[in-house]
Amino acid sequence: MITKIIREEQIQKAKKYVEKGERFVIVSHVSPDGDALGSSLGLYHFLNEYGKEQVYVVVPNQFPSFYKWMPGVKEVVIHEKYPEFAEKLIQEADVIFCLDFNEPQRMDKLAPAVVEAPGRKVMIDHHLNPAQFCQVTMSYPEFSSTCEMVFRFICQMGMFNLLNKQAAECIYTGMMTDTGAFTYNSNKPEIYLIISELIKKGIDKDAIYRKVNQVHTESRLRLMGYVLYEKMKLYPEKQAALITLTQEELKRFHYQPGDTEGFVNLPLSIQGVQFVVFLREDRDYIKVSLRSVGDFPCNEFAGCYFNGGGHKNASGGECTGTLQEAVQVFEQGLETFKY
Repeated sequence: MITKIIREEQIQKAKKYVEKGERFVIVSHVSPDGDALGSSLGLYHFLNEYGKEQVYVVVPNQFPSFYKWMPGVKEVVIHEKYPEFAEKLIQEADVIFCLDFNEPQRMDKLAPAVVEAPGRKVMIDHHLNPAQFCQVTMSYPEFSSTCEMVFRFICQMGMFNLLNKQAAECIYTGMMTDTGAFTYNSNKPEIYLIISELIKKGIDKDAIYRKVNQVHTESRLRLMGYVLYEKMKLYPEKQAALITLTQEELKRFHYQPGDTEGFVNLPLSIQGVQFVVFLREDRDYIKVSLRSVGDFPCNEFAGCYFNGGGHKNASGGECTGTLQEAVQVFEQGLETFKY
């Protein structure tokens, strides 16, 4: 039995939107990851199975190639490529599901269209401090992933029978990727009850792991080797590690979206390292990824120094200015952060 944790009034209000809506759009955050895509496509397949004929997934920009096997991914509308079409869909939607983000700015250039759209909005998310721009806000940071929340949402509506194999594959993908293949934020027993139900729907969880984690381009592997040999710095006295990559270095290795996925976890395999920060230079800012093991609260570190947040052992943030300035912020933080 899966515990009913989402508040019943939220379930019933969103259920009415599902029942009465005709045109649905599902949106997620910029640089969509496995949880953003998995939850969006999982809900997409559920709504199709329910009989809804006009359901669209809209994402701000391109996503990693190792997610392109996912059922329904060819139907995803990328705002960066088709801005007018994407915004027209959002404007005409009766219901807009906002998945895996807690505030509009996480959608980047897609945000104004969603915020200004007249359709009813439903947030399903597991990050702290949700902004209040939706009629229904399901925000539960205790859950491992937004995919887990989508599964629970479908079940609490009493519609588990409409969760087909395609939806199950997508939901499992997000649960797996947002927990590092169940190596963090994954100690609650009900996560594995959910997995067992997804397996009953016919998914091959081993095949999904291989598709996401063991199918890479030559350039990604060469970039990984370069990162480990040249770009990883250790701080033994602080049990910490730092990885940095510039735009020039990314271009040198023919960077594609997703090529650095998982790099932040690599130093955690070194004995004695409990905390890792990865600083990647983007066009307008420095993208910050943080991971930890044990009791170190990298979400608090992200909030203090990088305008970010997330989970205790897996967080993100960003930093304006130069990469070198971001490194200085990190190193100063190592000296002053108390927990």
